[in-house]
Amino acid sequence: MNTSLAHIALIASLSFLLSACSSPPKPPTVDESQKRPANAQMAVELQVCKNDLQNTRILANESSRLAETTAATLAHMAARQQLLASMQERAMANRVHTVHFAFNSTRVSIPTSEAAALVEESKAAPLVVLRGRTDGLSDSSAESRIAQARANAVRDFLLAAGVDPMRIRATHQPSGDHVADNRSPQGRHLNRRVEIEVYRALPLPTQASAAPQP
Repeated sequence: MNTSLAHIALIASLSFLLSACSSPPKPPTVDESQKRPANAQMAVELQVCKNDLQNTRILANESSRLAETTAATLAHMAARQQLLASMQERAMANRVHTVHFAFNSTRVSIPTSEAAALVEESKAAPLVVLRGRTDGLSDSSAESRIAQARANAVRDFLLAAGVDPMRIRATHQPSGDHVADNRSPQGRHLNRRVEIEVYRALPLPTQASAAPQP
């Protein structure tokens, strides 16, 4: 009797074990409430926004570099135009030479290098104006004669060098128009002079001189 009960219990235990082994394990459970598909609309819009932001940053950097390059180029062009305008202005400006004289003298003395440049410029100029000056303090006839004689002496020098006489105009002023202190010997020497203005172009006539005579 005892042997039969033990046999029955063994068979039951084996049956339980066999039934347990034949049942597959249950998979782990997942909380589906927090799950979203990979291509959800919000995720797509977020990725598009990130891409737009990155593109905007790239364009901003490129625009900044372009603006800096453009500013540098414009500054360079402006400086170059200013330099060209200054060079053109200097090229078009009249050149003024000065010949100084000893006391009561009309003798023209010009260094060789300066004389060569003066003659070359005068030959190419449409107009050369000579202005005779003295260190005088009054418009006396003596001062007037020496001022005129100095202008004529420079005129003769240019004519002898081959300058067209039709291009030369000689003027003089007896006193005043001093360029230095007339109380010192050096100042008086600088005031005894002939200014030679070499024109690059003919001066435009004023309305009064251009008006027809009645």
